Amino acid sequence: MRVQLKRLIWEWRGVWIAAPAIAVAVMLLRFFGLLQPMEWLLFDRYLRWRPLEPPDNRIAIVGIDEADVQTIGQAIIPDEIYAQLIRKLNAMQPRAIGLDIYRDLPVQPGHAELVKVFKSTENLVGVRKVIGDSRREAISAPPALQAQKQVAANDLTVDEDSKVRRALLSLEDRDGNTVYSFGAYLAIVYLYQEGISPTTVEGTDNWWQLTDAVFVPFEENDGGYVRADAKGYQVLLNYRGPTRQFETVSMMDILQQRVPPDWGRDRLILIGAVGESFQDLYFTPYTRSPSQRMSGVEIHANIASLIISAALDNRPLLQTWPEPLEGLWIFFWSLVGATLTWKGRYTGRVRKFLLQRTACPILAGTMLMASTYTAFLLGWWIPVVPPGLALAGSAIAITAYIARTAGDIRQTFGRYLTDEVVASLLEHPEGLQLGGQRRTLTILTSDLRGFTAISERLQPEQVVKILNYYLGYMADVITDYQGTIDEFMGDGILVLFGAPTAREDDATRAIACAISMQLAMDPINEKMKEWGFPQLEMGIGIHSGDVVVGNIGSEKRTKYGVVGANVNLTYRIESYTIGGE
Repeated sequence: MRVQLKRLIWEWRGVWIAAPAIAVAVMLLRFFGLLQPMEWLLFDRYLRWRPLEPPDNRIAIVGIDEADVQTIGQAIIPDEIYAQLIRKLNAMQPRAIGLDIYRDLPVQPGHAELVKVFKSTENLVGVRKVIGDSRREAISAPPALQAQKQVAANDLTVDEDSKVRRALLSLEDRDGNTVYSFGAYLAIVYLYQEGISPTTVEGTDNWWQLTDAVFVPFEENDGGYVRADAKGYQVLLNYRGPTRQFETVSMMDILQQRVPPDWGRDRLILIGAVGESFQDLYFTPYTRSPSQRMSGVEIHANIASLIISAALDNRPLLQTWPEPLEGLWIFFWSLVGATLTWKGRYTGRVRKFLLQRTACPILAGTMLMASTYTAFLLGWWIPVVPPGLALAGSAIAITAYIARTAGDIRQTFGRYLTDEVVASLLEHPEGLQLGGQRRTLTILTSDLRGFTAISERLQPEQVVKILNYYLGYMADVITDYQGTIDEFMGDGILVLFGAPTAREDDATRAIACAISMQLAMDPINEKMKEWGFPQLEMGIGIHSGDVVVGNIGSEKRTKYGVVGANVNLTYRIESYTIGGE
């Protein structure tokens, strides 16, 4: 059992080395962030491939567009218009109204009326911008709403490729105070009327839990991210779909009463800019052209829907594996690629071999994509690019290892055949078929005189030592003259000139080779004298004639050789030669 295990480990050494080496290399590429863009790209594609979900009718948007601005007659909408809008919406008895418009501007006509509405509308939530420089980028909330603690942050987290893939649930302002995000605040107000309030998971750093949904905070290396900014309480944003997934009406539709009186009953209503000129449009995973950008107010609606749907509908939140598990996942697919390639390195039938070499990697890649996409549908973002790269990389590494092994085999064959002969046998499939052809060859045979008697007086190890040195020396000489060593028979050698490649000077080269072989006996005998062994003498026979040459044997065991009367005649000629002849 132990011997078998050692043999198995040795035979599969290429796999044991390639799989972890490639996995580590891929992890290093990932660590330096080189795979992050591709992982984001595939994340976006998985989102777009998902079946579209039905619209969330619990949330509606009052969008302010260019047509509204033209109707009002000025670019900056007066406060009195906002006051009218909020009054009309509040009369519809919504659960909450979110105003995604900054109103810390200087006093305008109707400002006092708007402040009055702010103070009297208990379910109104305003916005402030928390992230950024306190004097330039941060924007304060309306003082009236701030005093009533009806303010949330409308900051969005944008990735390096300008896309929004993460949602803020809460963050800290410059004074260290925790501020709910706009979408999260509205969702909490909505769920409060369902009798649901967020609780913290015991033993965690204040993770939210709403019914059975636990909101695991995003960390800097989650999913395909590498050292991302994970400040605040973030989660991956599970969009409901592309733009227009929430019912959207214009501001003038509300002001001019073009919607039913109960249109907003028990809903979350978000007010925000949706027009191109307001410059509040963002790229999302669904954006493939500028016209498909999503307004900021709709992103906040997606965040609110994410929280409400998780609490009430058990809609899955996007989750990721811990880093050690992702590392094992990458190593697993590296091992799969190495194993499949190693297992498919040889088969008795060429068609089956080619089918296996082609189908296995395709099947493995398909299984990787199918398994990760299925997991994505269930709410799990599992890495695809790193394991895919590990799968391909290990397959390439094993292929290179096999090619190197084949090169070693070619080099080994080169001791007996010329490079040209080896290339002919290995690179031309027809040269491997069973059968033979009639051809005129020059055949050379050699044999040591009296070696049987010498070997009887020596130890077996000494005999092998002599033969290896002698045959190795002769093989080099024969290779120099482009002869094909057909067989070693003890101390005898059978060499072909003209097979598998025929040349006009085959007979001449055979004679020249024989002379060089006899001349090579001098350095061989010097080595024999040095070792304390008897001197060796060799006889050589040469003959040209018609023979049948080709692959002889069966599908499992084949020998490249020659048969025919002229082969026997060459042996008889050689048997009459004396040492040195």
